[in-house]
Amino acid sequence: MRKNEKLFITGAAGFIGSHLTEYCCELGYDVKAFVRYNSRNSWGWLDESKYKNDIEVITGDIRDYDMLDKEMAGCTTVFHLAALIGIPYSYSSPLAYIKTNIEGTYNVLQAARTHNYENILITSTSETYGTAQYVPIDENHPAVGQSPYAATKISADQIALSFYRSFGMPVKIVRPFNTYGPRQSARAIIPNTIVQVLANDQDIQLGNLTPTRDLTFVKDTVKGFLAIAHADNIIGQATNIGMNEEISIGDLVKLILEIMQSDKKIVQKEDRLRPEKSEVERLMCNNSKLKENTSWKPDYTLRKGLEETIAWLKENVHLYKSGIYNI
Repeated sequence: MRKNEKLFITGAAGFIGSHLTEYCCELGYDVKAFVRYNSRNSWGWLDESKYKNDIEVITGDIRDYDMLDKEMAGCTTVFHLAALIGIPYSYSSPLAYIKTNIEGTYNVLQAARTHNYENILITSTSETYGTAQYVPIDENHPAVGQSPYAATKISADQIALSFYRSFGMPVKIVRPFNTYGPRQSARAIIPNTIVQVLANDQDIQLGNLTPTRDLTFVKDTVKGFLAIAHADNIIGQATNIGMNEEISIGDLVKLILEIMQSDKKIVQKEDRLRPEKSEVERLMCNNSKLKENTSWKPDYTLRKGLEETIAWLKENVHLYKSGIYNI
């Protein structure tokens, strides 16, 4: 990936997408950001970005092939992050996930094929592995769709790899494990917990506390995206981004309470539990492929990342609604 080429980033207004967009600008790349159209012409997290005047922002819908094909012309690398990601909502509207995550990925691939893209990065998720059958989880672990969300991401990955095998396209699957940090959705466990601690609620209301997760700070995740973009020897493959560590949700919440010096009680709520067979009980990343094929190494420990996230949320807690649980 060359400094003088133009990058196309879908999902650029979102949590990871906005951090990736800013990091690419920081490195000197020319960025074209594709964000979802809305009547307020909001660019999401890019609205307040110090780089907003340096970014070409296009509003549209990832499900609209014609517009995507038009706007992707003139770029040579795409980072495809646009997706529906909330697992609970996928139980309510599986079709919306099929149209956005599967058809949207097809649209990106087909437009990239039309315009002869040199680098195509498709964002996957550790949820495609389901509950760990062995740990740490490497890229050869079987795919198990334990939610409609996970199933659509597995499908998107396989469509992308089929374009590599069928048409020789330079596709790379980027598979982050759980990412956290500033700007994350209030649905996620870390901002959800922190916001509840900062609010006047008596208890911390949570779901299942026993599952384990491998957590990567968002700045380390986006550095992983760039490292994979520069690696020519992993085309046509999936590559994990993670820490090779795991922590239970219960212990994670206790750590947050310790850092925030809070003595609030944890209360499990029935409406926050996944269906039993849909819960991914254990995730722990094998990141050896990423480390062996790139120069990536994380800068953040879990405690350091949580401290930075807590500090950001204290300044921006007004953007979150602690008393509402959205699926």
